[in-house]
Amino acid sequence: MVKESINGKEQVLLCVNASLKNKAKNLIILNVKESSSFADYFIICSGTSDRQVQAITAAIQENLKAYGILPLGIEGERLGKWVLMDYEDVVIHIFYEPVREFYDIERLWSDAQHMEVGDEVTELTALDKGM
Repeated sequence: MVKESINGKEQVLLCVNASLKNKAKNLIILNVKESSSFADYFIICSGTSDRQVQAITAAIQENLKAYGILPLGIEGERLGKWVLMDYEDVVIHIFYEPVREFYDIERLWSDAQHMEVGDEVTELTALDKGM
């Protein structure tokens, strides 16, 4: 499959499900289409250790690569405290929990429509209406 066949919502689901398989915590999807010129969606999630943050990052990369989708850039992967993955329409922030609490970036996008994914969810099949 090639990138042209995957729309933004489908790409979000691929990222979210790869994250959930690696037990990402406190996962939030933000629809930033109306307030951002550089992305349509942000995905923000946490890991309980730097190794878990790195594992979530690797899982997302592998999942998207299987569909021919490569990142424009990835920052912070080596340290595993705050990883930023740029997939053009979808930007993923993967935090080590204490670092996420410190930066509280959700607050910066508080006007964006959001969808919270409970920690008990193991797979997401669709985004909420309007996302």
